Amino acid sequence: MSHGRPTYGGRWLRKRLALSIAVAFAAKLSPAHAELWGYVDADGIAHFAPVQVDSRFQPVMSPLSGIRRVPGKTDHGQRMLTWLDIAPEVKAVQPYLREAAAATGIDAELLKAIIAVESGFKPDAVSPRGATGLMQITAATAQRYATPDELRRAGYLQDPRTNVLIGARMLADLTRRFGRLDAALAAWNAGEGAVRRAGGHMPDIDETQAHVHLVLELYWALLQRSLGSRARQLTMIAAPLE
Repeated sequence: MSHGRPTYGGRWLRKRLALSIAVAFAAKLSPAHAELWGYVDADGIAHFAPVQVDSRFQPVMSPLSGIRRVPGKTDHGQRMLTWLDIAPEVKAVQPYLREAAAATGIDAELLKAIIAVESGFKPDAVSPRGATGLMQITAATAQRYATPDELRRAGYLQDPRTNVLIGARMLADLTRRFGRLDAALAAWNAGEGAVRRAGGHMPDIDETQAHVHLVLELYWALLQRSLGSRARQLTMIAAPLE
């Protein structure tokens, strides 16, 4: 019985199967070493591996994601995911997320997770430290990553498109320099110096660890949905032998 669901041959089933296998694969990984990398190619095939096989593979699950729950976080983000699906302020930002992802290589889902944690999608948000807008960009960060044309515009950090583009450039740069997504997010939150003093790893700062874990957990949840909808088929790649 179809219950009114449209059918597309085996395509819908393959999408759901891709997602289910990916989740099952991730669940079987050792909790202390759980890591999953993946990408969806032009033919709609999702490729997953326990290591970054080449530059096409992006982190889907970090060893730090989901190991420790953020204090007070009891619903595992389900209400947040529902809100991200239906909120008009989130939908309004989607074109800027796609534009920033195409320009910098940072996943739109990761940008969405950061904005949800940083500002709750409030473009006029200002922190006590003066960080502004959707991605909570400081004036010093803007001077480093904004274009000259962007810097000339009045109130540019409260412009959603400009704020997202600046933040995506910053995260792309941090990811390239630190080589790890968790370290890049830690540098975003605590500063590059704190990550360098920690040897390029997560610093022992409770606020930063909670922030990074929350972003990564939300990113993983968003990627599960995204990969499930984009992939027609799934391939699993074994880790290369040492």
